[in-house]
Amino acid sequence: MNISLILQMAADAEPERIGLVCDGRRWSYRSLWKAAHGAALNILKSGASHVALLDENSEAAAISLFGAAIAGVPYVPLNYRLADADLAALLQRIAPAYITGDVERIERLSPLGGHTALSRTDFVAQAERLGDVGSADEVEQDIAIQLFTSGTTAAPKAAILRHSNLLSYILGTVEFSSASEDEAALVSVPPYHIAGIAALLSSIYSMRRILLLPAFDPDDWLALAATERASNAFVVPTMLSRIITRMDEGARLELSALQAIAYGGGRMPTELIERALELFPRVDFTNAYGLTETSSTIALLGPEEHRAAQGATDPAIRARLGSVGKPLPTVEIEIRDEDGRRLPPGERGEIYVRGEQVSGEYRERKALDADGWFPTRDAGYMDADGYLYLSGRADDIIVRGGENISPAEIEDALMTHPAIADAAAVAVPSVEWGETVGIAIVPRPGQKAPSDEELRTLIKNRLRSSRVPERIAVMDALPYNEMGKLLRREVRALLRNYTTVAAPGP
Repeated sequence: MNISLILQMAADAEPERIGLVCDGRRWSYRSLWKAAHGAALNILKSGASHVALLDENSEAAAISLFGAAIAGVPYVPLNYRLADADLAALLQRIAPAYITGDVERIERLSPLGGHTALSRTDFVAQAERLGDVGSADEVEQDIAIQLFTSGTTAAPKAAILRHSNLLSYILGTVEFSSASEDEAALVSVPPYHIAGIAALLSSIYSMRRILLLPAFDPDDWLALAATERASNAFVVPTMLSRIITRMDEGARLELSALQAIAYGGGRMPTELIERALELFPRVDFTNAYGLTETSSTIALLGPEEHRAAQGATDPAIRARLGSVGKPLPTVEIEIRDEDGRRLPPGERGEIYVRGEQVSGEYRERKALDADGWFPTRDAGYMDADGYLYLSGRADDIIVRGGENISPAEIEDALMTHPAIADAAAVAVPSVEWGETVGIAIVPRPGQKAPSDEELRTLIKNRLRSSRVPERIAVMDALPYNEMGKLLRREVRALLRNYTTVAAPGP
């Protein structure tokens, strides 16, 4: 099967129902389906090996996604925020491509790539015109989507998602046409992230109207949610933080239609989700953990679990606000040590996942083992009740004198201080220990940063002396990418310039 089936089913079921709203224009499922066929005709005519998008959120993202699927050409949404040199390298890797978006930049960075480049306006107009006069026959092709990884430590890998992976995820987690005509999902994550693609597919399959926000801004998000009466939304932690900040500053709009907010893409501070639960007492919150290579979500902490944890006096249940919930019924998750041995509940290691939605495949290589398990490179543990807790990336673990230290446990301890708004812990070089702990903190507005000694005492009392930081930096803000992931490499680079203090004891 092909992911274009998702849009076809919606168009066949209710062709005149509005499926997408962007910049004031409303698209029915019929009009989206016809435009996707028009785009497919142009894609096939171009002879391109890939279909790319270099643009913000718009109807072009949905039309490109399904047009590429019909034409049997992999869809490659590109990060328009990349530096020119990085983007030029990616354009070379997908040449010749049929690309919608920033024509000037495409032609400047890849003049010899043989690309067919169209502006958003021209792409949509041509797709509509051709879709009105003809349709394309579906072309068989296993690969649906190619997404370039963030490439924080090396050249980006090209992650491959096949139609079977994506359909397994959608069919296993979403009920067809389960949304009422009044329900609308506000999508503000960028189109080049798996969360954005999954939001399009799942919303269309459930037939929930999509409200596309071209680029995230908290005031625009609040306004669109109020005007279009959004019932559902997906945000990353930094987005939710900015929305809550604006509401705490007095921005209050009519959000009575809002029923559910899902979040993911980065670590959610416990204090932030607690404040969100207070501000939205009638909204269902879901923490969705997943990766590009797993076709999106593999574990969920659901609404009832959020509210139970919020009101719990039992510390073990209260702690679940910091978990990503339990694995989906369609996947298996294991925690393993460095030798690949499965670890018991409570022990930290690397997270492995297996299931039909798991691709674990790159253009460069396959990452699945002989039994179909994918090593996520995320570190974490599962408790005795099956709740999964993340400890960061496996590469982010601080190895001090042979002892593995999770940055998350240090960050959680720091965030208990009332004067700290944000915190990060990273590995820094140490002559004595090989690596030791460095921290960066962001004081709350109007408050003085705690002294170094106060911070060290806090960590020692809540954890133990081996977690006490040797280097401490105070920052105005921590560096995050647009999906809310902390850029630890930038924090590490900053802390290298700080003077090492006397090393704490073992």
